[in-house]
Amino acid sequence: MLTIAFTDGTVRPWEDDEAKRIFWHSSAHLMAEALEALYPGVKFGIGPAVETGFYYDVDLGGASISEADLEKIEKKMTELARSKETFERREVSKADALKYFADKGDQYKVELIGDLEDGTISFYTNGAFTDLCRGPHVKHADDIKAIKLTAIAGAYWKGDQNRQQLTRIYGVTFPKKSMLDEYLKMVEEAKKRDHRKLGREMELFTFSTRVGLGLPLWLPRGAAMRGILENFLRQRQAALGYLPVVTPHIGGKELYVTSGHYAKYGKDSFRPIKTPQEGEEYMLKPMNCPHHCEIYRSSPRSYRDLPLRFAEFGTVYRYEQSGELHGLTRVRGFTQDDAHLFCRPDQLQEEFEKVIDLILYVFKTLKMSDYMAQISLRDPKNKDKYIGSDENWDKAEQAIIDAAGKKGLKTVVELGEAAFYGPKLDFMVKDAIGRKWQLGTIQVDYNLPERFELEFTDADGSKKRPVMIHRAPFGSLERFTAVVLEHTAGHLPVWLAPEQVKVLPISEKYSDYAEKVCNLLKNSDIRASIDSRNETLGKRIREISLLRVPVIAIVGEKEAAEGTVSVRREGVDQGAMTAEQFVEYIKTAVAEELA
Repeated sequence: MLTIAFTDGTVRPWEDDEAKRIFWHSSAHLMAEALEALYPGVKFGIGPAVETGFYYDVDLGGASISEADLEKIEKKMTELARSKETFERREVSKADALKYFADKGDQYKVELIGDLEDGTISFYTNGAFTDLCRGPHVKHADDIKAIKLTAIAGAYWKGDQNRQQLTRIYGVTFPKKSMLDEYLKMVEEAKKRDHRKLGREMELFTFSTRVGLGLPLWLPRGAAMRGILENFLRQRQAALGYLPVVTPHIGGKELYVTSGHYAKYGKDSFRPIKTPQEGEEYMLKPMNCPHHCEIYRSSPRSYRDLPLRFAEFGTVYRYEQSGELHGLTRVRGFTQDDAHLFCRPDQLQEEFEKVIDLILYVFKTLKMSDYMAQISLRDPKNKDKYIGSDENWDKAEQAIIDAAGKKGLKTVVELGEAAFYGPKLDFMVKDAIGRKWQLGTIQVDYNLPERFELEFTDADGSKKRPVMIHRAPFGSLERFTAVVLEHTAGHLPVWLAPEQVKVLPISEKYSDYAEKVCNLLKNSDIRASIDSRNETLGKRIREISLLRVPVIAIVGEKEAAEGTVSVRREGVDQGAMTAEQFVEYIKTAVAEELA
């Protein structure tokens, strides 16, 4: 087992996520040292570790860096690491820290220090470079043996587009060259699996600047795939007692003031819409939950009515900066597979466990077997970020911990990752090439029932508050579609493929028989079409392979005479079968995938 020694005296295995975070943050400091040596006068913003690697935001003054310069910086980093320099920590007063960076003319560090309290400031020095940092770091810089700087981008200081634009340099490092080689192979594979590329090839979705940035347009094939996902979950939810509801795309501003979303997420929402005559204020819906609370309030509720499970594929809108938009994974308008469960406190544990079961059913069906559950709790040192009483938070957090334990989930606890109204259980899934995605979330909420004054009449006639569970197994249809495409490289299971079968007549004279086969498939609820274009069979097959239609049925003279089809599935010859046998073949494939 490969281990790394750190300046806090710990020795951690490389597989440990915290070890990688410290290693990559140390690498950001090493890159900063190299930049300072190569570009005198450079100033530094922040340089954190990210999910895979690190970045540093830098102000180069009058200089500039291009992709061609990255190799030069890599070589300098390697030279510094091999000099066997160490990372040394020292604590400094706020006054001394301010003076150090003021003397260097680094206004970004001065601004960061201004937000810190005296007695909590530390510096780390590696070679000739000193940085403001709480640490820890790797003990020896020469543990950083394989270095690759991967990209350059622009980034506004503190994410404020009215502030200075800095240069962001991304990189990744490893303690062994073989690990970097393996990572770079994964990056190349990820490019092939990029859902934006697959979306174009498979004719699933597009974007239009006239429609607006971050607002996807679903093409017919993509709309079909989306509809299949919706129906898959609708059927499962109906069997579990969920009730469908529909809410509008806008809501009165006061609705979100009551829920707390306006105070917490106002800056991430689109501006209120004012009616011209009445002066009413509406907002594009950023969340579905306040609407569902109002549905609950629309009728008196008894303890016998609970649990109530309201489900909606609800489209919501949130403002994201244009530079943060990315295909379907980061958009401004998206549809959540949302549901809100209203239950008695004594029903909470059972309901939460049932939602876990539903999410695991989705993962199992889509062959997503490598996952971890993240228990996201509030930050005990910064309770002002959240609404609600300590008592309700303690009950909600314990309910999640108990449910995850009872289900035997592999979990990790993250402080400060809770929603503002309650803790949550997030599922982190690894795809086919080892990348982690956040899919599926369950949240326990005692606070919105308080804010909306939700009640039910208990058995003794007293009024009680229900507990609310928020849940979304997919998260959003957009993001989930992107992850499924990249996980499968576009080779969707037969049940999910927007088109399951393409029928190919070898020439025009077999078109009538192809039509007969296609109609039989359609009448059997199999999604099929004919490609009878005046092109060679080979060219048609190649073009169909880009659409990732999983099954091709070829018909010619022999097949027409015998009432058969020649079947290819994912490029592999399955032999000949009668048209009726072919229908059963497709149905069996779907049944096995959904079993």
